Order: sequence, then structure tokens, then C-alpha cells
Amino acid sequence: MKSQLLALCMVALFSAGAIARDTEPVSTDSTKKEKKTKVKDGFSLGGVPVVAYDSDIGFKYGALVNFYWYDSTRYPMYDHSLYLEWSRTTKGNGINQMTYDSDRLIPGIRTFLEVSYLTEKALDFYGMNGYKSKFDLDFEDNYQDAAGGWHRLYYRHSRELWRIKADFQGKILGQKFRWLAGVAYFGNKIGAVDIDALNEDKETGDSLSSNSLYKDYIDWGILKADNPGSYDIVGNHTLLKAGLVYDTRDNEPNPFRGIWTEMQFHYAPDFLSNTDYSWTRLVLTHRQYFTLIPDRMNVAYRLSYQGKISGEMPFYMLPYLFNTAPKLASDGIGGAKTVRGVRRNRIVGDGFAYGNLELRGKVVQGTVLNQNVYIALSAFVDAGMVTQKYKLPDDYQIVQGDFADADRSDQVAERPGSGELDIYDPDEKEVPHVGFGAGLHLAINENFIIAVDFGLPATSQDGDYGLYINLNFLF
Repeated sequence: MKSQLLALCMVALFSAGAIARDTEPVSTDSTKKEKKTKVKDGFSLGGVPVVAYDSDIGFKYGALVNFYWYDSTRYPMYDHSLYLEWSRTTKGNGINQMTYDSDRLIPGIRTFLEVSYLTEKALDFYGMNGYKSKFDLDFEDNYQDAAGGWHRLYYRHSRELWRIKADFQGKILGQKFRWLAGVAYFGNKIGAVDIDALNEDKETGDSLSSNSLYKDYIDWGILKADNPGSYDIVGNHTLLKAGLVYDTRDNEPNPFRGIWTEMQFHYAPDFLSNTDYSWTRLVLTHRQYFTLIPDRMNVAYRLSYQGKISGEMPFYMLPYLFNTAPKLASDGIGGAKTVRGVRRNRIVGDGFAYGNLELRGKVVQGTVLNQNVYIALSAFVDAGMVTQKYKLPDDYQIVQGDFADADRSDQVAERPGSGELDIYDPDEKEVPHVGFGAGLHLAINENFIIAVDFGLPATSQDGDYGLYINLNFLF
């Protein structure tokens, strides 16, 4: 599925003048003031209308807004941050999200809360174990089934997700060395893509095929639906988290020096689930930042490993990757938050590792409408790979050519001209999936950062390109 971005409206940038106060530091020379960044005090906010278009899910519309409360003595760090997003597409995808972040709500404790309801009509699904699961970009883009339906959504399934979290951090040795603890609820409802709904109002010859890899996996017995003849899977899981953080960054939004290293242990007990799944997981992440030109240019890298220690995880919980507040769980690996240019969820297994190297440079800085603003450019290289395979059922092995098996001809169309589609090759070697590209960032008052990244994959096995419009630097 190719996304076509028609428009991005960025209206950012207003603050409540009657509430917010700006104070400008005074030079040691009493006869004049140095022109410096304005220090924010009190209430401030930034907002962005969301306007985008995708040929299979329709127009995306909505808005996001971030409220901040500053104390001038500690700017650019905020006392309180409240983030709200409401967005929809004309065919049903949606984000309903509220997050709150503060180190003042509970004295001495960093508190991060989230309540989100997220709907995905066509979430990426390419199978498990990286390159062992084959992805055919040409098949997705250019081939139809026997009924004339295009396979643009063959590598997709639907998901509804409730995500509710409470994370806390406290001092061990000052602010640099901290403990973390938290609890997170993931309420997943997985199903096949609702092709009938997506085909409404489509012109003849542009309809979508009902075939999908997800449905094949259930039909072949690799994944198990809740009821026979159904493609629905409901999995509710509660994660208990504990760990350590070492943080010497000079600031959070765009550090120029320091490190940010964390270790997390996750435990998902079966008695807090509607399933029999139970597992423990280890998360290790290290980030480091270097100044090249003070307040102008810096370089940053990130290395992360996330792997299962014990138990068994359901396939729909494998892709999530975890960080500490304020950047917590997101989908991956691949896509906007991990390996840009590589398709989202392309790199899935019981364990995985990924890394990012990014050069950042501010090209414009100043004050606009009483707001501190800068524009930065970036160049990056990202990579990730499966390090711990997801175990397929012992009594089943996917082989090349299964796609064209005569017994499945009523469920899956053959690829014209070849007669078969490669699905899984157990002998394929897993190597790093690489993406590279560039980005543009608009920052208002240091903390509200609109980011536009464009990434390309090193191989067509990982997709064609990725365009990502989000908030904040990647890490």
C-alpha cells in the first residue's frame, strides 16, 4: 500500500499571552541586553492540524495539541505537559490519545500517564523472523487475484488497541541515576482487513483482494483464531515493568551532549490476561550525543536490544518496542520510530536489535510571534534485525510454492506468470535491514518539534520508501 501525502498543515504556534510571560536574560553589561533565547514562564501550547491522504484508507484529518506549563528557573524543562490527539481517516483508522508527563505531580517522581484507543484498518504484517519471511513488493503493487482484486493489502490485518499506562521514575543518585517502575495494559483485537468496507465507492477495476497473509497463516494453522472459521483474535495483557535509567543529557528535546541508557524487565503474567500466554522480556537501550558545533550541529546514535527471557509471547505482542518516558511503546521494527525507510513491522521475532546514527544541524534560529523557533536538518542511517526467532508450530513448515497449492486455489490466487509466491524460506539468512535518508525539523520553544523524515530501504525486500510526519526527534 502506497501512501500519498497530499497536504500537511502546520499551524503551531500560539500561546496565551495573558497567561504566559516571557523573560529575557540581562547581559552583564548594564547598558544593553544580549539577544538570547526567551525564557518561557507559565502556560504555552502548540497545535497542528492533521491533513493527509492514503488511497486505501482515505483522507486523514484531525488535530493534535500539546499544553506546557513552564517555570522560568528550569526552562526548557517543563513542569507539566499534556498531549492530546484526535485523528481519523474517512475509512475508519483512528488515534484517540491523551498523555501526561510531569516531575512535579508527585514531588521527586517523574510521572507519565497514557490512555489511548488506536484503530488500524490495515496494519502491516509480513510474517515473522525477518528475511526468512519473504516480501514481494511487485506482487503487492501490480498483481490481481482471479476475481480482479488488487493485492495491495495482502500484507495487512486489522487491529483495535486499548493502551493504558502509568510509568514512574525516581532518584537513586540524583537525577542522573534513577529507578523506573510501571504498569501497562494492552487490549488487542486482531482481525482480517474489512475489504468490503474498503471497496465501497471504488471504481470497477480498482477493488481490493480479500486474500491476505494473515488469513493464510490462520488457515495453515500457524496462528490460531479464537473460534473455528473466524479470523478474530482477542488478547488482553498487563505488563509489569521495573528497571534502571542513567541519564546525563543536557536537555531532553535535542541533546548536544550526554548519554541516556536504560534497562527494563517486563513480566506479563497469565493471571492478568484473558489468554494462557505469560512471558518475561529484557530491554536494553543506549543513546549518546556529541556536540560538533555548539548549539548548531550535533551527532547522536542509539543502540537497542529487546529479547524474550522466558515464556511464550503471542505474535501481536512481538512488534512493540519499549522506551522510558516520555517516549514509550510504539510499533516496530521498521518505520517512523526505528528503521526509517523499512516497512513498519517488517522485522519481527522473539528478540531483535536495532540502531540509528543521525547528524543534526540547526540552519535557522530566531523568535517569531514571541515564540522561540529553530529549523534543523538531519541525515541518518538506521538498521535492525531479528536476533531471536519466533518458533513456528512443530507440525507445520511453510515452503516455497505453498501459495499455488491446488488445495488453496479457492482461497489464494496464483501469481500470474510464475504460478507461485514465495512465503517463507527457513534457510534464508537474517542480516541487518538498513534504511537511510534525511529529515526536517521545526521546533517551537524547544519542546514542541514537528519532524518530517524521508527514508529509503537498502533492498526492495523491505519496501520502497517511507515518509514520516511526527513530533520530536527520533531519540
